[in-house]
Amino acid sequence: MENNPTQTFFDKLARCIDEKKLIKLTISSQRNKSSDLQSIIITLTNLKRGFRLNFVYRHTTKDITKNYEFDEGIGIIRKALTEDFYNADLFSNDENVRLATNPAGKVKISSQEPTLQPVTEFHHDHIKSRLINTTGNIYLRELDIINANWEVRREMSDKFRQINRYIELIEPEIKDLTLPDNYHVVDMGSGKGYLTFALYDYLANRLKNTPEMIGVEFREDLVNVCNAIAGKSKFDHLKFISGTIEKADLNRIDILIALHACDTATDDAIYRGITSGASLIVCAPCCHKQIRKEMNVTSELQNVVRYGILKERQAEIITDTIRAMILEANGYRTKVFEFISTEHTPKNVMIVGRKTSKENPDKEKIFNDIAAIRKVYGIRKHYLEELLKSNEI
Repeated sequence: MENNPTQTFFDKLARCIDEKKLIKLTISSQRNKSSDLQSIIITLTNLKRGFRLNFVYRHTTKDITKNYEFDEGIGIIRKALTEDFYNADLFSNDENVRLATNPAGKVKISSQEPTLQPVTEFHHDHIKSRLINTTGNIYLRELDIINANWEVRREMSDKFRQINRYIELIEPEIKDLTLPDNYHVVDMGSGKGYLTFALYDYLANRLKNTPEMIGVEFREDLVNVCNAIAGKSKFDHLKFISGTIEKADLNRIDILIALHACDTATDDAIYRGITSGASLIVCAPCCHKQIRKEMNVTSELQNVVRYGILKERQAEIITDTIRAMILEANGYRTKVFEFISTEHTPKNVMIVGRKTSKENPDKEKIFNDIAAIRKVYGIRKHYLEELLKSNEI
């Protein structure tokens, strides 16, 4: 096994595919960090013409899906691991297997007990493996997402889908981080705690990490409810505190989450993440009133913002573009993508910034570009830009 780990891995993969035990194969850790292709996720799918390997090519701002016959698909996987990526994680009904290659070319293979629910049926063109399990999951029961039989309530199926999609999106970002054992996660504006509990569950029970996690929520009644649920769930390192995004008393932030923070509250969250030196900042903005009120277009573009709904959408695009650019100016590799499709929630844009020492941003150029955008749309200021300027960040 040690003599030829690559062949051992592909033997296991071929057997999983033939026996229909493949849950998911994730190819990650780019060899070329500037590549737009972030990872490849492979699952089995049952089409009218038979079983195929379903490839999801995850790019910075989009996903591309393709189906291949088994032999062709395995050939593509071999090529991807030779030319584009270092690591492959195989999740099957029987075991998890990791194939890891270091930059010097040394290859290692390791295995552990399976962590994902076994595949029992295959759906046309798509298979979903849940990262959040329902059986025995107390916080999901207390939040009325599942019933006493550990089944998802019909009326909460969209919420459960959103939770799993959230973890699916954040999983590769966290796995790429280098963090201390007791890293600190802060969820700003945690609300009822749906996504806060899910992330802690994933970090503690899936990844077997020991994070210190805090949910910050202004409404004290929700804080009390969430702390009670955390206690029942035996989530010993998760607590909720009463406070606001800009004023909450926090000693340290390694990962900052701010989902659906309204208007400039998203900017307050990003500001706290940047000034705390957070390794990862994840935001799903809600409302964009500040820029919409500021816009005063007098050029040929004035017809673009002539109609209310179009002006609102333009304000969203400009606001989040500037937020992403500011993160890049402060050394974060940043991407903006869809959180979950609009059939489930209208709040569907996610901004992710990962701190990297390899980036050497030209701050002056980036802020000049931001100023040019503001000039085109007659915008005097952007709230986050002003926050950082006032504190010389």
